[in-house]
This record gives sequence, structure tokens and C-alpha cells, in this order.
Amino acid sequence: MGQDRIFGRRRSTGTRENKALTPKSDHTKTDHPSASHASKLGAKRLKYLGAAGPGLITGASDDDPSGVATYAQVGAKYGPSFLWTVVLTLPLMMAVQEICDRTALATGSGLGELATKHFGRIGRTVIGALLVILIIANTLNIAADLVAIGSGMNLLKAGPTWLWALLAGGIITLIMVKGTAARINTVFKILAAALLVYIVVAVMVTKQWGRILDYTFIPHVKFNRTYISLLVAVLGTTISPYLFFWQSANRLEEMRLEPEGGLVASPLRRRSHAHAALKQRLSRIDVFSGMAFSNIVMFAIITATAETLHVHNVDNIQSAAQAANSLKPLAGHFASVIFALGFIGSGLLAVPVLAASGSVGLSGLLKKNWGLSLSMRKAPLFYGLVGMGTIGGTALSLLAINPIKLLVFVAVINGVIAAPLLAVVLIVSNNRKLMGKYANGLVANIFGGAAFVIMAWASIALFATGGFSL
Repeated sequence: MGQDRIFGRRRSTGTRENKALTPKSDHTKTDHPSASHASKLGAKRLKYLGAAGPGLITGASDDDPSGVATYAQVGAKYGPSFLWTVVLTLPLMMAVQEICDRTALATGSGLGELATKHFGRIGRTVIGALLVILIIANTLNIAADLVAIGSGMNLLKAGPTWLWALLAGGIITLIMVKGTAARINTVFKILAAALLVYIVVAVMVTKQWGRILDYTFIPHVKFNRTYISLLVAVLGTTISPYLFFWQSANRLEEMRLEPEGGLVASPLRRRSHAHAALKQRLSRIDVFSGMAFSNIVMFAIITATAETLHVHNVDNIQSAAQAANSLKPLAGHFASVIFALGFIGSGLLAVPVLAASGSVGLSGLLKKNWGLSLSMRKAPLFYGLVGMGTIGGTALSLLAINPIKLLVFVAVINGVIAAPLLAVVLIVSNNRKLMGKYANGLVANIFGGAAFVIMAWASIALFATGGFSL
């Protein structure tokens, strides 16, 4: 089935796109064919390495402090029993984020704009309401993440929690308003590297890798209320609705910065066949590798806490900072410090993503300009919504509000809106008038549909069990 539709286009067995885009220097004559071949391979590797961008940032932002706390909690409470969810969520995340990414590539428009083109007034009103709810949820999540950043700095003896929460919120707001899209994305990539520390911690503390792999590939499910509640939390953390809009928007920001870009991104259909094929392939690699990175970090956090906290019966973990502090007597001061550095870095990355994602969707739905590549004068609504998220989240972080209660409330909200927003993504990506030949293929619809069913089940299970029982 070499010509079967895989995600959004047909597989091509030809290599014309590679030849058409090979730099001129690669065609220079040489007396050593092997040297020329090595040069081509080097250029190709650099090209694929340079593709890391929106997908990597999306994957890394998914492992925000609230996600770290969730993974640490399931590892501490149930040991490695939740590792099978890494295998379950990886293909679903890849499929959903690839679909969102491809809508941007194919149309040069965000999901909000595409929803405006596809749905009637009633549909747009419903989607608008869902996006307002998403912005509220994101603001609450921002508050919890800022508290986590402050708690991490406090754990490192750098000052009080409230001070660092305030500083982080202020700095992030300033960077998003004043920084350029290119510089902001560079900062995002650097912050994403902070998550590598969790892999280091997992390698440091894990002794029984055979047992870990057994739990990874053979589900060990416990049918009780607490386990189901945590399962819903894990699913809601990995397949979060704000990521749908961010993936599409960040890809468009990247396309705007390209030579053929500008205020309006140049979609694939306006590019040469060779260029379009290469762009799609590189983007897909970026998305898949970003989701793989996100799930490897998830695997590392569950493994590290299962091998330390769970083994020593420390199962009442309520925050990422508490997990880091609990590691100190069990895995050493160094492990505790690098665990804290990980969620501080991930929090600094996740806060702007949370603030921008819902703002992008609602601005697009209302046919207003949006994007970090634009000035406040050109995109006032977008920046107003971003400021509401970051400043509002900062204000909430300074109040005496339990961040865990905030995150539970956010999880409930996300559980309610994830499935309908995912349905919007699937409907838009199957619209051939909008997507053309890049509309969803069979595999994309199977995995995207599976993600929809699972998130709908998670929402139902959340209320059927009477809410979270942690």
C-alpha cells in the first residue's frame, strides 16, 4: 500500500524534492565522490536538526509543573503501574498534534480562522464559549505554575515563593509583549532543554530496569476510584486542549519568519511540489520528535518517583516542589536540586504557551490579528488576552489559594472541553475545501478519533466517579 494515504498526503517514493532543494554547494564538482556524499549527508542532517521548533516547544510545554506534579504523584502512589500510559498516549499525541500542525501548513491559517470558515454562527458561538473557558482554565494553570516556579526557587534557597512568582510573571509578560517571535522561540528551545534533567534523575535512581520495562509494556491497571481519577488526570495532562491551538499557531509563526512568509504565512499549496514535500516532512519529524521527547520526560518522572518515593512509602505528593524536596533524603541533594531546576525551566516555558494558546484561538475566531511576530498596535486583542492570562495568573499566584485545588479545577475544565475542541480539530482537518490534498488520511482519523473517544471517556469518568479522588 505504498500509495495509501498516511496522514494528510500520499507517500512519495521519489527523491526529486531532495534534489530540488539541495544547496548549490552540494553540486560542486570534486575529485572525491565520497567527500561530496559526506557533505550532502551533513547538510541533510543539519536540515533535519534545524527542523526542531514548534513540535519540540509544544511537547516540552506539555510537561509543565502541573504535569510534573501529576506524574510524580502517580509514580509515588502506584509505583511503575502508570508507565503503560506512556505507550498509550504517545501515538495519540503524535496524531493529534500532527493534525493541528498540518492544518497550519496546508492553509496558512490558525484553527480559530478555520473554524470561522467552516462553522455557522451557532457553531462559532459554541467554539467561542469553549475558548473563553479555555482561557480561564489557562489563567488558573498559569497561577499554579508560577507558584511552582516560586516554590522551586525557594527550595533552592533563592528567596520567598511569592517574590519569584511575581518576578517570573512580570518577566514573562514583558518578554511576550516586547520580544520578537524569533527570539522568544529561541528562549523556548533553551528552556525545553531543562527537561533533560529528569532523564538524568531517572538514570541515577533506577536499579531494576527489567521491572520498569515490564510495567511499561504490560498494563497493570487497578480498578478503584483513586486510580481512575489519576488516569483521567494523566490523560488530561498529556492531551491538553491548549496544545491544539499552540501547535498550529507556533507553526504559523515559524512560517511567517520564512523568506516566503510575512504577515500571512505561505501555505504548502502555494509552494513548489518539492519545497512543500520537504516542509511537510521536516515539520512532521519536528512534531513526532517533540511528542516523543515529552513522553520520555513523562516516563522518566514516573520512573524516578516510583523507584524512590514509592519504594519508601512516600505517596502523598501534592506538588512538583514537594516531590523535589522528598527526593533529597532518598536520592541525594543533587537529585533534588536538578528535579527542581527541571520544573522551574518547564514552568517558564509553559506559562507563555498557556497565555498565548487560547488568545490565538479566540482572536482568530473573531477575525482579529494575532501573533508574537506582530506589535501590540497591530494585534491589540491578542496581546490584551495574553496580558489578562499572565497578569491575572500572577495576581492569583500571590493570593492564599491552594495551587492543588486550582489544578484540580483546571483538570475538570479541560476534561469537559477537550473532546469538543478535538472534534472541531477533526472536522476542520477533514474539510477538503480548506485542506485540499492535505486533508486527513485514514491513519490520522483512526488515531485522532481514538484520542477523541478516550478524552470523551475521561470526561464522563471524571463525573461518574464524583470528581477527582487524590
